[in-house]
Amino acid sequence: MVNDHTPPSRPGSSGAVTLHYILDPLCGWCYAVAPLIQAAHELLPIQLHAGGMMAGPNRRPVTPQLRQMVEQHDRRIARLSGQPFGEAYRDGLLCDQSAVFDSEPPIIAILAADECAGRGLDLLARMQTAHYVEGRRISDPTVLHALALDIGLDGFAFDAAYATQQGEPTRAHIRASRERLARVDGAGFPTLVLEREGRYEVMDIMGYLGQPSAWLSRLAEVSRSDS
Repeated sequence: MVNDHTPPSRPGSSGAVTLHYILDPLCGWCYAVAPLIQAAHELLPIQLHAGGMMAGPNRRPVTPQLRQMVEQHDRRIARLSGQPFGEAYRDGLLCDQSAVFDSEPPIIAILAADECAGRGLDLLARMQTAHYVEGRRISDPTVLHALALDIGLDGFAFDAAYATQQGEPTRAHIRASRERLARVDGAGFPTLVLEREGRYEVMDIMGYLGQPSAWLSRLAEVSRSDS
């Protein structure tokens, strides 16, 4: 299971509140909400649940058809969120028909980063930039190792944790994440669920794209222990 990402103590925050983030590292809309997730991390503990959108039989080779579909979403994401898309991604990775989009290796890496250092959220952010801006293959374990080093992880510890998480541990995590998504009637990735004292509330994060201050105000409002 992915560890909690607990921010420093802040006035008015409650230790009984957790934000569950159901995501996929290759989901463009998860990249769209990345600034909001980073903002939320300053306020609340975040628990990651990776759903394997392109894992197993759903892994996808890069084709002209995939490129066309992805670019339609990317244009909307850029317009609504302001998130950047690099030339190396648009004219490089999305044109490379030898590339394969597979969510499982980056999910393994997130779990490994949490296991060895509690840094899964940081590695997710680094992977998203590597993919959407730098056009790197984040389904490649060699690239994932380099990205782990980029955020300051010990390479040997990361590699050992990556080996531990491969196979059934990651697949069990993906199954559990999908079951959680179904239990809360989530619409897909990303889904944010606020847990407080055994109660769960699905948060409308998509309505706050490009508005981190308004998003933080909403989170603070609903997470107050006296609300």
